[in-house]
Amino acid sequence: MEVHDGAELCFPQLLNTSCRKPLISWSEVVFLRFLMSTVSVLTVSLNLLVIISNAHFRQLHKPTNFLLLSLSVSDFLLGLVFIPGEILRRTSCWFLGELMCLLFKFVTMISGCASVGNMVLISVDRYTAICDPFHYSNRVTVIRAKLCIFLCWFCSIFYSGLFVKDDPLQNHTYFSCYGECVLLVDYTLAYVDLVLGFIIPVTVIVVLYVRVFVVAVSQARAMRSHITAVTLQHSVTVTSRKSELKAARTLGILIAVFLICFCPYFCVSLAGGYIINTSYATFANCLYLFNSCLNPLIYALFYPWFRRAVKLIVTCKILQPGSREANIL
Repeated sequence: MEVHDGAELCFPQLLNTSCRKPLISWSEVVFLRFLMSTVSVLTVSLNLLVIISNAHFRQLHKPTNFLLLSLSVSDFLLGLVFIPGEILRRTSCWFLGELMCLLFKFVTMISGCASVGNMVLISVDRYTAICDPFHYSNRVTVIRAKLCIFLCWFCSIFYSGLFVKDDPLQNHTYFSCYGECVLLVDYTLAYVDLVLGFIIPVTVIVVLYVRVFVVAVSQARAMRSHITAVTLQHSVTVTSRKSELKAARTLGILIAVFLICFCPYFCVSLAGGYIINTSYATFANCLYLFNSCLNPLIYALFYPWFRRAVKLIVTCKILQPGSREANIL
């Protein structure tokens, strides 16, 4: 290994095995740390509001909201773990050791896999609600939703474990130097991940939402054609259908944003067998993470219940007795 000046090394005492410090200017370090720290704080704070809202208020204890809660937990973990880790990796040396590097990669991958799984579950939920509304309440129950969420996280943990079991902490084949936390993707596993973690889930999501869109448009036209002839009793049904269509539209926007932010991340997977430590990889990772910050903003724009819940949380009214039963819908 080439010998460098000790001032350029992460661990000057390990002259022959230490990594070099990142070649980045002071101004760039300040800018990146400020930008990414801001996004991290927003991501953690906004998703924490969603988590508290869905967990606290009984009116929100519905299958769809439990799926949104699970999605917010995965986004919260990405904001809490991934961005701080990326700040350290990109602007400084990794001084936390190999074990923390392994945990960083493991938690990040679990959260990413869980996000994809939650998006699939949300698509199935909306497909059932719009395309088979008369059997929705029987087929999609709170217990089944919780079971699906549990299986989603369990599979994410198991799936992520397959990728980190050959990590440099156990296998020093890919060892380069001390002071860095590299993200390694085996060539074969990269394509397996591309198929199982991206192509198949995205195909399912797109097919279901195309079907939802076609049925939603048909139902909207039917309601406009008969809106003047409905009775008061039927008006309740029409209002309920409008609510379902609005929810489908909102979650459709959520999924569209998710796909836009997620696609570049999996383009990086095509570089399997290489150390993913490039500027494009950083951009793709940050874009994917930025999606975790956007999701709560989408809720705030389209869900009045979320705005009401945030108001009660910020004003600490949720600490009052009986606040769990508050009417926020």
